[in-house]
This record gives sequence, structure tokens and C-alpha cells, in this order.
Amino acid sequence: MPELPEVETIKKELLENIKGKKITDVKIITPKVINYSPRKFVKIIKGTVVKNIQRRAKLLIINFTNSYNLLVHLKLTGQFLYQGKISSATHIIFIFQDGGKLLYNDQRKFGYIKLLTDSELANLLAKADFGPEPLERNFTLDAFKETLTRKKKSKIKPLLMNQKFIAGIGNVYAQEICFYAKVLPMKEVSSLNQKEIRNIYKGIKEILPRAIEYKGSSVDTYLDIYGNKGKFIPFLKVYGREGKQCLRCKKAKIKKITLAGRGTCFCPNCQR
Repeated sequence: MPELPEVETIKKELLENIKGKKITDVKIITPKVINYSPRKFVKIIKGTVVKNIQRRAKLLIINFTNSYNLLVHLKLTGQFLYQGKISSATHIIFIFQDGGKLLYNDQRKFGYIKLLTDSELANLLAKADFGPEPLERNFTLDAFKETLTRKKKSKIKPLLMNQKFIAGIGNVYAQEICFYAKVLPMKEVSSLNQKEIRNIYKGIKEILPRAIEYKGSSVDTYLDIYGNKGKFIPFLKVYGREGKQCLRCKKAKIKKITLAGRGTCFCPNCQR
């Protein structure tokens, strides 16, 4: 599933390509992925202009000038492709006044697109109760420490993935952050010392921006809006490296366990 770096990449590319553009038509191929009838959906969007594109946690939000918004969750296989080729996975086509086309693809149809008014969007996000955005300035080390004090019995890696604790981090980057901090992913928050907490925080602040710089990690079907894979996979230290030599200590082999229902890789020598 696309995580913060992947969704942030898509957001930035959409801003570059569709912000300020007028939608002249929308073709709904698969009605089940939207929350209105195709006729009403098209009526609301047709003729409006893209005002802004935002990200909250792993969600994309496309704001329109008519006070409606598209809330998009890409889930496992969702993709936005700009000027891409229509395929059997294409479910919606947005057509712009300048001739540009934005395709919404989703091979497994787990994702969704909700058309919401400004107030409906605000209510939905409030109910989701997302945690702080880790790349914002107010996500400081002190703020991170304060939130940890309320989760002392939690295991650190599942906690990093908890969207109500921190927004946007998923299975891939939670593993990488734990490795960076030299902390076992199953370690309880109550047993973390100050250095480990500081290193976890530092890992969040260093790994996520670097992954964005390389346009994310294509560990599954993720592509940016131009159809390109993310280039961060060569920089992953533990994810997907089960049985391979640790890149840091060169002694142990990466071990994989199931933690909170998710595959989790770590170095049994480096991480304590």
C-alpha cells in the first residue's frame, strides 16, 4: 500500500499537472469505486476547476472551486496516471480543458474515491482522528516523546504504523525506521531509553524526506503519475531482505517475523 512518501509524490506531481485546470468531462467506467451515481458524480465535477491537491496521512484530497472535494484512498493497487494508456484496470477518466487526461486505475478495486462537500470532508477527517503529520514543523522531538508516554505498553513498530499515533507511516517505512534506530520492532515503548527514542524520531525525519526525494518505493504496484516506479528500493536496509546479510553489521542475516499481522524484517544483531 502506498505510504506517506508515495502519496506525497503523487500529490506533488498532481499539483504540477492539474492544479488550476478545468474539468470538461468525466468518464465513469466502474461505478462501484465512487460514492455517487455516475450521472450525479459527473454533474458535480464537470465544469469545475482544480483548486488544490493535499495529502492527509495516506489519503489524497483534490479540492475543487465549487466547494466539493475528491477524497482518494489508493489502498493496495490504486494509481493515478496522467496522460496514461487506458487499460482493464482503468475505472475513471478525468478530462481537462487543455486535453490532458488523468486516469484512476485499480487492478484489485480495493481503493475508493469519495466526492464530499467541504463540511463533509472536514467531518470525515475529524472522525478519522489522524495523528500528527511527521514532516510538519510542529512534530518535534518533545511532541514525539509526549505522545509516547501515552503508549508505554505498545510495541514500537505497530505503534509507528498506527495512523492515530502518527499519520502516513506504513509497514515498509516502520521497518526501516526501527532498523535506523537500532531498535527491535517488537520492543515495548516502556523499555526504550532516551537515545533510542531520539534515534527513532531522527529516523522518521530522515527516511521519509529521502524517500520522497526518490519518489517512493515501488514494492508492489505503486507508480507515480507518469507511470514510473519509485527509486527508493535500493536504499531500503531491511524490508524485503529476509535471509540476506545485514548491510550494517555484516554479521547476522535479516530475520523475518509476523508482528501484529504484518511481515516484519530486522537484524537480530544490530537491533536490540
